Amino acid sequence: MEGEQITFALDIGTRTVVGLMLREQAEGYEVLDMIVEEHSERAMLDGQIHDVLEVAKVIKSIKEKLEASYGTLKKVCVAAAGRALKTERAVLEMDIKGKPIFQKEDVLHMELMAVQNAQNQLASSQKEDMLNRYDCVGYSVVCYQLDGQDIGSLIDQQGDKASVEIIATFLPKVVVESLLAALARADLEMEALTLEPIAAISVLIPPSMRRLNVALVDIGAGTSDIAITDSGTITAFGMVPIAGDEITEAVSDEFLLDFPLAEKAKRELQTESHITVTDILGFEEQLSKEEAVERILPSIKKLAEAIKEEIFLLNSHHSPKAVMLIGGGSLTPELPKILAELLGLPENRVAIRGLDAIAKLQKKELLAAGPELVTPIGIAIASRQSPIQYIHAFVNDRLVRMFQMKKLTVADCLLSAGIPFSKMYGKPGLAAIVEVNGQRISIPGKHGEPPALYKNGQPAGLEEELAHGDRLTVEQGHDGSSPEVYIKDLLDAEISRIYHVNGKEEMILPEILVNGAPAVPSERLQDRDRLSFRYPETMAELVEWLQKEEMMERVQPFIVTVNEKEHEAAEFSGRLLKNGLPALKSSKISPGDSIDVVPYKAPRLHELADALGLELVKRMDVYFNGTEAALEKQAAAVYRDDIQLRPEQTIQLGDHLSYQSKEVTDFIFQDVFVYADSSISRASGTSFTLLKNGQPAGFADPLNSGDQLVLTFN
Repeated sequence: MEGEQITFALDIGTRTVVGLMLREQAEGYEVLDMIVEEHSERAMLDGQIHDVLEVAKVIKSIKEKLEASYGTLKKVCVAAAGRALKTERAVLEMDIKGKPIFQKEDVLHMELMAVQNAQNQLASSQKEDMLNRYDCVGYSVVCYQLDGQDIGSLIDQQGDKASVEIIATFLPKVVVESLLAALARADLEMEALTLEPIAAISVLIPPSMRRLNVALVDIGAGTSDIAITDSGTITAFGMVPIAGDEITEAVSDEFLLDFPLAEKAKRELQTESHITVTDILGFEEQLSKEEAVERILPSIKKLAEAIKEEIFLLNSHHSPKAVMLIGGGSLTPELPKILAELLGLPENRVAIRGLDAIAKLQKKELLAAGPELVTPIGIAIASRQSPIQYIHAFVNDRLVRMFQMKKLTVADCLLSAGIPFSKMYGKPGLAAIVEVNGQRISIPGKHGEPPALYKNGQPAGLEEELAHGDRLTVEQGHDGSSPEVYIKDLLDAEISRIYHVNGKEEMILPEILVNGAPAVPSERLQDRDRLSFRYPETMAELVEWLQKEEMMERVQPFIVTVNEKEHEAAEFSGRLLKNGLPALKSSKISPGDSIDVVPYKAPRLHELADALGLELVKRMDVYFNGTEAALEKQAAAVYRDDIQLRPEQTIQLGDHLSYQSKEVTDFIFQDVFVYADSSISRASGTSFTLLKNGQPAGFADPLNSGDQLVLTFN
């Protein structure tokens, strides 16, 4: 075999071990030889080696038989069983109130902490300290949420609460360690390692097809392993604990057959139109394929339903575009059709794939063309195309070995090292509690900073690729500080309020007290401080705020006492107007209101008399020689403190007045000479004529308002 590219591969299954010799050629691959041997005892369970010595014995037997033809074999390619994978779903919620806008690195931190939550859940379910005994082989995001609502991306978002839900897949390290132990017992060294689902995918779904959302289901004897591809990569792995044996047991129960005969009958259903069975009582029965399938149909549906549920879980509750079935259990009658119905897919989108689907595989006639050999051949090919190796790195000077089944990143190394990432975040600063107008308010401290990451002494991000021997340093993030709270932060955005008082714009600032002492908006508050602030709420408070109390003092009714009786002269009284309408001192005000403060006015006596309807003089207007003349006679006298007042004198608020009316005679013609401005020259012996409204009149003739009086000399 010197100079030839020949690969020795082993598929170590629950029932059998398949040894395969594969030669790589320029035009493809050629299967040179294959040996299948069964375990003599129950040495494997769910993909995990339980009896290393027994498994090593079978491996050594196959190795020795192949060495007879191909010489000494020292290295072998193997796969970790997909059924050994553990899948956990986890949620990480984070308080982001007051945190700067989310960046990509922040989202990666959340996803990483969610994976660690899944790792903790898995360790807890094992009921022992297994936290660092699993390698995360992949995870996918189910959804992001912001403040309880689903959102496509958290990048550049802000809110109060952010959360991410993930599905993470883990491989127990003991699976690989037991494989290494069994190989060492058989004098073999692990040349390359892969996962069974990856091995199958590598030969059935090339990278160019992995942008499609496809599910690969490997249905074996005890378990059905599932892998999902999407967006150019393998996004999730899963397993359901029922498979071909479930159908075999159904055949056994339905037709009273022991397990080996039931297995034989099940396989005949895959190729024959009729089967003949002999039950444990010795009765023989011949059945058509359709009749036999109908009787075991509930178990087939149960298997299909379990596979469908796991696909939904791994694929974010959506059906994939197509499903590929491999493994011996995939030949179960009616299974593809039932699974297509459950997934809501056309029948031709769920198909069994055999060796004919493996490109560039030579001399297929040497092998059974069914789906049961896809995985063994995939292991051999995948070990050449994409072998998985262990690499080591250092995290805070501690050696960490990792299972390199994909491009490893800084995040993968931190997971393998068991770094409690959530605890590496700086603690948030202590909150401050202040009392604002009697209400307690808690103000959170500043968020702690994320941990600082360095790779080989240089700042690094979680997505950076990791190389063999890299040294990572993780430093605790700085703790957040207590909040700096200023009075202005707790006031309205517009601290001042504007009012219009007597036509002038007035800016009102609040009255601010901290612990009972006056304060200004720029002052910083301390924990447990008591802050109170208020603005004027009524007309009276606003005037007092403006220190114009003297204006308000004059806002009162103008009342005087006349002859021992109080009278209010409303037109001289003080009043308040809000937006042009009458208001009270207790009337509530709002910013922007127009306030008018009108003080009372001290009137003259004659103005007050007119307002109160008191007659001081008797008046009459007439015309004398064509000119208007106002005739007056005193009708009453007004006294204040026994002193008679003139009509022009000012009356004060609260004055006590005495009003005394007089008897007034009617106006006669001669009264006009008291008020009329006329210069009358009298010549001796000259005569004159008096006319009233054009008629001769005498000095004693009574007058009426508007009379036309004329005096002429002859």
